[in-house]
Order: sequence, then structure tokens, then C-alpha cells
Amino acid sequence: MHHPTHPLLNESTLQTASHWLAERDEALALVLERHGYPPLWARKPDFPTLIHIILEQQVSLASANAAFRRLEAALAGSFLPETFLAMGDVELRDIGFSRQKTTYARGVAEALRTGTLDLEGLGHLPDEEVKIQLKKLKGIGDWTADIYLSECLLRPDILPKGDIAMLEAFKVLKGLPARPDHPTFEAGTAHWRPWRSVGTRLLWHYYLSGPIRSSKPAPG
Repeated sequence: MHHPTHPLLNESTLQTASHWLAERDEALALVLERHGYPPLWARKPDFPTLIHIILEQQVSLASANAAFRRLEAALAGSFLPETFLAMGDVELRDIGFSRQKTTYARGVAEALRTGTLDLEGLGHLPDEEVKIQLKKLKGIGDWTADIYLSECLLRPDILPKGDIAMLEAFKVLKGLPARPDHPTFEAGTAHWRPWRSVGTRLLWHYYLSGPIRSSKPAPG
């Protein structure tokens, strides 16, 4: 059973942690003061959400959302691995799946259909073990697994590896010449532990509140 040292994220822990972080980091204090609390960005820990996160890889959130809505309409209320697997390549391409993402999404659906992946079981595993399980699937790398941990399982201490919006916001807020690489970013946010998921949300909140750009692209 997973016993986190710190409680999972909810509206209450999000607010408490935002103040805790603001006391320790001037940049985050500025975000909180100027823009208020970030959204919780909670998503259901299920098959549709995992497909949605795959759609978000390397594109803007707006185009991923549009493709996801087309997919929901095509599945007409039966958003299950079996019904997804019955869809053809052309149909998925028209919805907005690249050839790669079609392969990844089918792999996820197949793993759930056969029981190779147990999404419900992930909730009871520690963060690292969740990542190991998810990354066994083709097309699910660090970023996708981290987003699932942070937004679906609401784990409090996740830094989504390589998230462009997060790094861009950090660069601007800290006055850096370029986006930091992951080790530099990790070192620069070590004092955010055990609430790095909330620090990340404050960075996204800043990014989406207009000073940088209005849509959040995601890496692969």
C-alpha cells in the first residue's frame, strides 16, 4: 500500500503548500501574489486521461483538446480499450493521431485489455514504481508518466521531466539566459521538496496567466 509521507494533493493541501513554497522562493511568492492559487489540475486516473496525455505530447494543449473531443464524439460514450482498438488507422488519423501516437495509444489500450497494465493498482504504488510500470509501454516516457503521477494520482512531489511550459516559466521568473536542463532545474528546485508538484503548478499558472504565452506546449 502506498503511504505518502505527505498527503496527496487536494484544494486544501494545494493552498497550504503554495504558502509554504512562497515563504521559501521569491519567484513563487511573486506568482502567488500576482495570480493567486494555481488550479489543482486534477484528472481522472483512467484510460481516457492516459490517451489524452499521449495526445498532448509535443503539441499545444488546444490542439490536443480538440483531437480528444473528436475522439470522444467518435466513441459515442463508449470510451473503452476494446472500442478504441476497433477504430481504424484512417479514422484515428482524421481525429488527429499521428502514426506514432496511434501506435502508442493502441499499446496502452492493449495493455489494459490484457491486464498487463493495472491502472487501479498504480494508486497503491510508490512514485518510482508507478513510473517503472507506465514506462514499460511504448511511447510513455518520463514526461507522460510524471504528468500522470502529478495530475491523475495527485502525488505531491513530482517535477514533470522536460515540461516546456514549466521550464520557460522558471527561466523568465529566475531571469535565466536559457531554459535549464533537467539536472539544473532539479538542483534549482530542491528546496521545493516535498511539494514540487505544487511548485510546478505555480509555474504553469504563471505561464498560462499571460506574461509568456497563452497555451502550454508539452514535450514528448
